[in-house]
Amino acid sequence: MAPFIFTERNGIHILDLQQTVGCLDAAITFVRNVVTTGKDVLIVGTKKQAKETVEEEAQRAGLPYVSNRWLGGTLTNFRTMQSRTQHLRDLEDRMEQGDYSRRSKKEQLDITNEIIRMNRYFGGIKSMDRLPGAVFIIDTVKESIAVAECDRLNIPIVALVDTNCNPKPITYPIPSNDDAIRAIKLILTQITDAALEGKASFEAGLEEGISNAEVIDSDISEEPTANVEDSVPEKKEPTATDLGQIVTTTSEADEQSAPEITEGEKHTE
Repeated sequence: MAPFIFTERNGIHILDLQQTVGCLDAAITFVRNVVTTGKDVLIVGTKKQAKETVEEEAQRAGLPYVSNRWLGGTLTNFRTMQSRTQHLRDLEDRMEQGDYSRRSKKEQLDITNEIIRMNRYFGGIKSMDRLPGAVFIIDTVKESIAVAECDRLNIPIVALVDTNCNPKPITYPIPSNDDAIRAIKLILTQITDAALEGKASFEAGLEEGISNAEVIDSDISEEPTANVEDSVPEKKEPTATDLGQIVTTTSEADEQSAPEITEGEKHTE
């Protein structure tokens, strides 16, 4: 973190805010571009200072998040995680439809407790049906397992890096105090705003593509089908006038060539 440290006073490192602004701009542009392609950005922040902010901002932007505890294998063992989240969605759907209303109160209470427990760990990622395009992490030291999984799967990482963090595995490091609630909220708000802009661009592109496809389909349906007979030119039968012109032209050509032939015969003699 030495390149990002401005100075040191009384044993406290002070970060260079000019570099923070530049790194934040680069991270915002990257997140916007990722979401524009239709991919998600997973937000990870399980520390006490970031938990509430992560949940609020991720839900506002419609992004998956992990705010309670990072379970090992969330990304590297994604198929198993998908089966668990699918089970959670099935339980919630059946509970809403009243499929468990005929069971005993104890069984209903057990199912409700299971849904609450699973939501504690999988609630933020139950709608994530594929690996994210990028991961935003708060405090890479605490979320070292998440950093290792992203590094193994080559998933880009955008992270708040404090003076005690290692910025090398981070694709887009943002030098900042990851313990200050106001700093976390300020930067995370900028990231989620960029994600909302990217989603708007992606949806606009889909709508434009659908409208263009509808226009093309309507043009094709309205265009009359061309007959093969119309495309082939009509074959005209030669008339007497045309035959007379051809005969006249041929006779004239023979008369013009006759003197040339006689002159050639004289030279040979």
